[in-house]
Amino acid sequence: MASILIVDDAAFMRMMIKDILSKNGYTVVGEAENGIKAIEKYKEVNPDLVIMDITMPEMDGIQAVKQIKSLNDSAKIIMCSAMGQQAMVIESIQAGARDFIVKPFQAERVLEAVKKVVG
Repeated sequence: MASILIVDDAAFMRMMIKDILSKNGYTVVGEAENGIKAIEKYKEVNPDLVIMDITMPEMDGIQAVKQIKSLNDSAKIIMCSAMGQQAMVIESIQAGARDFIVKPFQAERVLEAVKKVVG
């Protein structure tokens, strides 16, 4: 099963995603609360997939996607966004994200996106 890094500045969001993934056989290999930590953690754990929030302090998800893609062009990233962030979603897809999920999360949608990206 795929190894996944979860990046979100809200601890309860990370916990919610981790819970959905763990219950469905995925391994969460790391968590980060901003883009800078996400890049460090990515280098450290080399996950199959990153689930990345867009709006975070210090470095946002779009910048982090660009940095991760420059480290590994084939990195697989799914973005999380709140409602009404369409422009940011488009920007993150252009930066190299494969898909996006909208908050509040529905477990089925999270799993569908993960399956689509990592199988």
